[in-house]
Amino acid sequence: MTFDSTVLQGKKALITGGTQGIGAAVARQLAGMGARVIAAGLPPAGGWTEDLPLGKTGIRMAALDVSDPHSVSRLFSELDGLDILVNCAGIIRRGAEHEVDVFEQVIAVNLTGTMRVCSAARALLGQDGGAIVNLASMLSFFGGALVPAYAASKGGIAQLTRSLALAYAAEGIRVNAVAPGWIATPLTQALQEDEERSRALLQRTPLGRWGKPEDVAHVVAFLCTPAASFMTGAVVPVDGGYLAA
Repeated sequence: MTFDSTVLQGKKALITGGTQGIGAAVARQLAGMGARVIAAGLPPAGGWTEDLPLGKTGIRMAALDVSDPHSVSRLFSELDGLDILVNCAGIIRRGAEHEVDVFEQVIAVNLTGTMRVCSAARALLGQDGGAIVNLASMLSFFGGALVPAYAASKGGIAQLTRSLALAYAAEGIRVNAVAPGWIATPLTQALQEDEERSRALLQRTPLGRWGKPEDVAHVVAFLCTPAASFMTGAVVPVDGGYLAA
């Protein structure tokens, strides 16, 4: 634990894509700082069980498909308040994203889904001045030949973050983003298992290792605390120095 366990005491947090990978790490981090956390995402085929990442944490898990307006409306109708929103829901379809229908699916989840949830959360967050943290990427800054939809969606997330920071500021809502580098999650499993590709990525990464979901979660947590009260519209790399190399 790198933060006081009461710094977010009484705060209500919603993490989309919060049941695995970076989202689950963020959910655990914020809960460890005293927040009441809902981790929302698509339920696995066998349902949520105790052997999953959040199975024994006491964090509430809720079904959510960010690409479905009815799913988003249903979840928000159950909320009685919200202080923190972290948008981690996202998909990638390496090699297939040049097909227009696949491209549209990725954009619908990663970019439109983030906007849909931000819009749904705005009134609740504005009641007492809240914080939004979106999940951008290194691919917010450069292209990816195999992932044009993912790169376009993450470039869009950076600009959406800046735009909503301006639009929501008068309501006391701060909107920032983190841009993870190469993080060891299920989304990057294929790259981790490709020894040649993994070696090349780590050779360019000054800190010389794959990031952990917790590395990202710590920065997200900071952006949700009063310590970041004068930050909005920022896109913060968490990449081991990859972008600087």
